[in-house]
Amino acid sequence: MHSDGHDLRHHGDAEVRDDGAVLTDLAVNVRADTPPAWLRDRIAESLAGTGLAAYPDGRAARAAVAERHGLPVERVLLTAGAAEAFVLLARALKVRQPVVLHPQFTEPEAALRDAGHTVDRVLLRPEDGFRLDPAAVPEDADLVVIGNPTNPTSVLHPARLICELARPGRTLVVDEAFMDAVPEERESLAGRSDVPGLVVLRSLTKTWGLAGLRIGYVLAGPETIGELERAQPLWPVSTPALAAAQACVSPRALAEAASAARRIAADRAHLVAGLREFAPDGLVVAEPAEGPFVLVRLPRAARVRHHLRGLGFAVRRGDTFPGLDDGWLRLAVRDRVTVNGFLQALDRAVTLAGR
Repeated sequence: MHSDGHDLRHHGDAEVRDDGAVLTDLAVNVRADTPPAWLRDRIAESLAGTGLAAYPDGRAARAAVAERHGLPVERVLLTAGAAEAFVLLARALKVRQPVVLHPQFTEPEAALRDAGHTVDRVLLRPEDGFRLDPAAVPEDADLVVIGNPTNPTSVLHPARLICELARPGRTLVVDEAFMDAVPEERESLAGRSDVPGLVVLRSLTKTWGLAGLRIGYVLAGPETIGELERAQPLWPVSTPALAAAQACVSPRALAEAASAARRIAADRAHLVAGLREFAPDGLVVAEPAEGPFVLVRLPRAARVRHHLRGLGFAVRRGDTFPGLDDGWLRLAVRDRVTVNGFLQALDRAVTLAGR
């Protein structure tokens, strides 16, 4: 889907399909070397016996997610990834004036447009560090969508500012797909039941490497959950995905995710420090970065991206995000060895692009 020149259906996986499968992947925001062995084993166990013959029963997984966030089960809905939740919201909720804050993940706007809605955009500006200004959101908006931390800018908005967007009669959708990659999940609104119209979306595919399994969930008021559930097909989440959901909210998994978040923060700091060395070449890092990815602007970015592919690295183009152009690239955070190799390739790519 193209809107105002932006391909809303382009996602990072396109960079590593086909010939890109042999590249080192800095384009997709899924944590490397996942899922862990213990999680693969739990998923495999769900296939034993009548696991695949029986219809999925999501009650245990739903209860586990509710307990993880200290909520009643009536405030939880399991979905086939967070992307399904955007489709459900677009189809099930009766909204007149939806607003999406950009740059951010483009699927919410695409889903709203597919459902026949006219979508207004609020563009957060690079000169402001892509920070949220609640006053920029039209007062008559009855659906507002914001990511936190935001893909692709890596901005972590203060929870108190996001809460300023809440209004009676307004649905406030906060996409927290990457919040479990933030140490201590600070600024999260998951578990809050005191914010009018709040809908929080979570994904388990990024931290746990389950993009091919599709599992996520919605946290919202019981009435909203009921409307979304009625819009779902029967048995929308598979038995293996339900097993994964239950496993990924266990105390063991939460401890592992917390450790991974701290490691990602350290690896991101290493990546950002290396990128700053390219300032004389005109490269600018969008800071402070708080997610498992970094957004950069640099001269001849499209040519740099092309040369990086030739040098064995895939990165995410930025021009498909409203509010960005072809001068932007998004880089997934990887381990230090991978980052060091990438920085060497970037040095060569910048040189080649300048010729």
